[in-house]
Amino acid sequence: MISVVINTYNAERHLAECLEAVKDFDEIVVCDMESTDRTVEIAQRYGCKIVTYPKGDCVSAEPARTFAIQSASSEWVLVVDSDEIITPELRKYLYERTQADDGVKGLYIARLNKIFGVYNRGWSNDYQLRFFIREGTVWPPYVHTFPTVQGRIEYIPRRRRELALIHLADDSIRTRVYKTNEYTDNEVEKKRGKHYGAFKLVFDPLFRFVKAYFFKGQIFKCVPGFINASLDAYYRFITIAKVIESRNAERDIPHRK
Repeated sequence: MISVVINTYNAERHLAECLEAVKDFDEIVVCDMESTDRTVEIAQRYGCKIVTYPKGDCVSAEPARTFAIQSASSEWVLVVDSDEIITPELRKYLYERTQADDGVKGLYIARLNKIFGVYNRGWSNDYQLRFFIREGTVWPPYVHTFPTVQGRIEYIPRRRRELALIHLADDSIRTRVYKTNEYTDNEVEKKRGKHYGAFKLVFDPLFRFVKAYFFKGQIFKCVPGFINASLDAYYRFITIAKVIESRNAERDIPHRK
């Protein structure tokens, strides 16, 4: 049996399409963070099991992930964002894997993303650890983290392009910059204690750009690819800068009156 787990907050835009694609799984658990739109109403219409996690100061779903996963009742869990689509081919493949006695306890799934309104039709390097056994799995409460799964993990083969998650959202540059500011605040907590300096501030973003632009294929997407790789580097730069800022602020505290 497989439970689909979806974390939501004001997710009405794509939620119905997402739920329509997963309605044939054994269970759908919607973990809502006190939405103020029609999210809960849509989930109720699809007969989902709905649990609530207090939003508080959360800027991402990660703090609620473990709670959501443990609210499921099946042995296997598939975590889906409210703006993602599961293909029929992927659903069939996942059920087949649950029947295989191969010792695998988790699977990385590729995600097909939009860049400036156009899907990246090449094979994605955006792999997400979204399918795993429920027992013992813990998801760190920090943005852009993967769950800790008790057992062996594999990647779905690259040749199986029909098995990718389809990501419906198309973040504008404005949204990307806004999320960078929000998410990097959370990154500071995750990376507290790191002793970053000028070297990291210069070369980590540069490496992030090279990795995204050349090794992840953004070079083949012309100007949109260059902008996307640059935004990846910008995210890394802001993260390191905020960690340095936080460390310096902590050093100054004893001297304040």
